[in-house]
Amino acid sequence: MATAKKAAAKKAPAKKAAAKKAAPAKKAAAKKAPAKKAAPAKKAVAKKAAPAKKATAKKAAPAKKRTPNAAFMKPLTPDASLGAVVGAAPLPRTEIVSKLWAYIKKNKLQDQSNKRMVNADDKLRVLFGKNQVSMFEMAGLIGKHVK
Repeated sequence: MATAKKAAAKKAPAKKAAAKKAAPAKKAAAKKAPAKKAAPAKKAVAKKAAPAKKATAKKAAPAKKRTPNAAFMKPLTPDASLGAVVGAAPLPRTEIVSKLWAYIKKNKLQDQSNKRMVNADDKLRVLFGKNQVSMFEMAGLIGKHVK
């Protein structure tokens, strides 16, 4: 029974930051422990804290650089109407969208009241098929103009 109370006393400081609601209940269990054994418990807590720091270091270590999906990087050839905006050379889909946004910002085609909407000029009206599209629709409409 005494070892269970020691274990509860050891775990209370480690979980204090993780779960604030559970911490007051654990503090009450720690107060019930006899005063004689409080000094060894502190040493055990210090030993317990060192592995906890190593665990957080392990979580930070496996941060790999994210590699792009090959399907996004495959060069696609734009048709004549899209080529008038982004160029005729084969480009990955990501570059086509980037160049399209550069064209939109250069010509100030974003709607001023609702920035999610793009107002089409003559070149974009051929691509989109309407006068105004949302930025979310735009990627789907571009797919029809690439091979």
